[in-house]
Amino acid sequence: MNQATTLTANPFSERFSRLATSLNPQKLIKGLLVPFVAILVFLMLWSAGASQVQTSLGVFPGPAKVWEQTKSLWAEHQAERVKEAAFYERLQKRINKAVAAGKPEEKIERLKQRKYTGKETFIDQIFTSLGTVATGFLLASLIAIPLGIIIGMNNTLYSAFNPIIQLLKPVSPLAWLPLVTMVVSAVYVSADPMFSKSFLTSAITVTLCCLWPTIINTAVGVAGVDRDLINVSRVLRLGWLTKTMKIVLPSSIPMMFTGLRLSLGIGWMVLIAAEMLAQNPGLGKFVWDEFQNGSSNSLARIMVAVIAIGAIGFLLDRSMLWLQKAVSWDKNAVLR
Repeated sequence: MNQATTLTANPFSERFSRLATSLNPQKLIKGLLVPFVAILVFLMLWSAGASQVQTSLGVFPGPAKVWEQTKSLWAEHQAERVKEAAFYERLQKRINKAVAAGKPEEKIERLKQRKYTGKETFIDQIFTSLGTVATGFLLASLIAIPLGIIIGMNNTLYSAFNPIIQLLKPVSPLAWLPLVTMVVSAVYVSADPMFSKSFLTSAITVTLCCLWPTIINTAVGVAGVDRDLINVSRVLRLGWLTKTMKIVLPSSIPMMFTGLRLSLGIGWMVLIAAEMLAQNPGLGKFVWDEFQNGSSNSLARIMVAVIAIGAIGFLLDRSMLWLQKAVSWDKNAVLR
């Protein structure tokens, strides 16, 4: 009986031991207390410094004012969703009446196609920006990863493409944007467009600025694959595709993801400027509209957007880090 009890209790004691080990006081202090104190000090310095800065719109907003406007923006979002629900409820009643009255099918279909046209809230603009940066980043990745692999596996191509990449890499998004705007306006002509021109302009600008870090890092990672592994692939007479999938890609994943993380960070920064100028209804346009508005709450609302942009950028980077850990062959690698 005692032996059975001991055997049954062993797994629990092992779990408790592991939990106690993980709750190392030093790790807790480093992981939780230090960041908390740093944030607290930052908020205190921000609050003290903001009260000393006077602008044309009043005192620079401190944490309390920014928090107040955060709650206000959330309340506006909820109110807009209530209006949207009421609109579709009224629309459904009209459709039901039209059907009951035997109205022509064309009129009923027109009613069904009506959409709510209320203003986009701050939360809506966040999701618009995320959709735009995701589109631009995915397009850039689909181009940059294969191109980086091909360039990295061929020294001649590397020498040929390197000057072009180094020439285009430092170009500012503000220089690309007018060119992209003119090309999109000339090429994308449709009576019933699937995407708005402002969305395409912003997404393509993000794509052009996201390409280069991924191409460079992927090419460097592929070129730096251990020569012993390449020699083994020759001995085994592996085809180009098999060698790429089994040897080159797994070995170059760390460098490739370094490029992807850099590209995503650059794309998120570029997007805000692109949305400001292209007037794509995202966070960039929100900041520009509040700047133009010039109300007493505008500075605090811009600060809400700034914090949201930083927080989302951090979460995007952590997401790429998590994805790198998920696909990396070395599960014990320390990634930051």
